[in-house]
Amino acid sequence: MTDQTAPVAITMGDPGGIGAEITLKSWRDHRVDLTPFYMIDDPNRIDHINRQLNLNCAVEPVTGLDKIGDVFKDALPVYDLGDRVLSLPGELNPQDAPLVLQSLKIAVAQVSRGQAAALVTNPVHKANLYKAGFSHPGHTEFLAYLASVKTEPVMMLASNRLRVVPVTRHLALNAAISALSEPLIIETAEITARALQQDFGIAAPRIAIAGLNPHAGEGGAMGREDIDIITPAIRKLMEK
Repeated sequence: MTDQTAPVAITMGDPGGIGAEITLKSWRDHRVDLTPFYMIDDPNRIDHINRQLNLNCAVEPVTGLDKIGDVFKDALPVYDLGDRVLSLPGELNPQDAPLVLQSLKIAVAQVSRGQAAALVTNPVHKANLYKAGFSHPGHTEFLAYLASVKTEPVMMLASNRLRVVPVTRHLALNAAISALSEPLIIETAEITARALQQDFGIAAPRIAIAGLNPHAGEGGAMGREDIDIITPAIRKLMEK
């Protein structure tokens, strides 16, 4: 790592939640060779939580990103949102929803301009955002909107050995089952395959599609979705 390494932006998340504590502890316990990161938040709020939890972290407000690497050595850099956050830990306040979204917008803009290498999202409280008029189901869809993504966004949970992409997102279980369709499975698999090739450098990715019902429906005895929807989708994908 050098001081010129582009840092990682960490969003505020819901200010009533655990985002600030997680980020402060991550800075306190970070390795020397870790890529620098900074939080997009209210610096006064972060410092208050730091003192309240006796974390003994140094917190430094920043208004630019060119010196993040230098600041990160001695303090958690906090890019100032420019407004005071009202929520207290453990409390939900819909009035803070615009700042939660503003933190995300700033992070996406900074990544798009090359000022940040990537962004990490702290947890949001979706119901709190919905009360404030938020029209997207969750982070995945909102980030796709901000990045002007034209294809259907998918969410990937990734480790070194396995990457998992859910076909449906942010739906109650009964609604997710109703939403499952052959075209949706095919589209999700194709988007995933392209991402594995283009973003992960896997020339010939292997994709496995999980069954829905216990024992993949047990020949229809425990539901027909695996027979009527999932298997035909797999066959069409294998033909491509």
